[in-house]
Amino acid sequence: MNNFVEINPGCYIRSDFVDCFNKLNLESIDAVFEFEKGKNLAKANLASFRQRIMFETENPKSILFLKRYQNIPKLTQFKNWLNQRKRISVMACDLEPGIKLQQAGINTPQVIAYGERWNGLFEKQSFIITEKIPNASSLEEKLPEIFFSGKNQFIKNLAEFVRKFHDTGFRHRDLYLCHIFSDSHGNFTLIDLNRAFKPLCFSKKYLIKDLAQLYYSSPGDTITKTDRLRFFLYYFQKEKLTKSDRSIVKKIKLKAERMAKHDKKHNRTAPFEMKQNESR
Repeated sequence: MNNFVEINPGCYIRSDFVDCFNKLNLESIDAVFEFEKGKNLAKANLASFRQRIMFETENPKSILFLKRYQNIPKLTQFKNWLNQRKRISVMACDLEPGIKLQQAGINTPQVIAYGERWNGLFEKQSFIITEKIPNASSLEEKLPEIFFSGKNQFIKNLAEFVRKFHDTGFRHRDLYLCHIFSDSHGNFTLIDLNRAFKPLCFSKKYLIKDLAQLYYSSPGDTITKTDRLRFFLYYFQKEKLTKSDRSIVKKIKLKAERMAKHDKKHNRTAPFEMKQNESR
């Protein structure tokens, strides 16, 4: 993070955006939390201590996403500290995995600014601003149009990307198609890293959870059973699944089916259970 400037205590901005942020009066943590321009990206299921805003800049010209956190429950903070094995802000739970993953060759959103403020032992406020991934959309939005290089090649690339991510030791814990973006060249980027961590134990359990979330969110009207098998073959780097591999795949499917039961209670069809004649 050598290209960041601390413009006020605890508030860091990438050097090429300093003048731009000065013009927007985003020169301190207080200013960031008072900022009301842009589009509020509120969601019904978004925790009350989280807020997301999208806004544009002119020089340099970009689209940015602001995530800010305040009044974070102490229990949430304790859980983050346990998962990350140190006292850490909510913002840093997103920032630090992103840096480590980029060092390992996994694309993550480019960070433009970040900051944190503590009140004794506990976090008072924190924020992170990232840049929109150029010419990219989530896989949830782009299927099946994304099969520009052929479905088989797409599945191979995706399996290799997910395996490379897991080989770092990280587990995402929210690995749905909406959190994997692809650009016009077919390059993948992993977003929403706030829950990503390296488990000390039960690593296989969290790997199965990740793959079950990916399996669950892959629409059945686009991704066939053969496609799913092909994904696992590429992921495990096998020409034929071993008994151990098949055991993992079975657990993945069972996990996805348990997730689908929740949808059925709300009269929804799980994405992987969709049929060709059903609307996505």
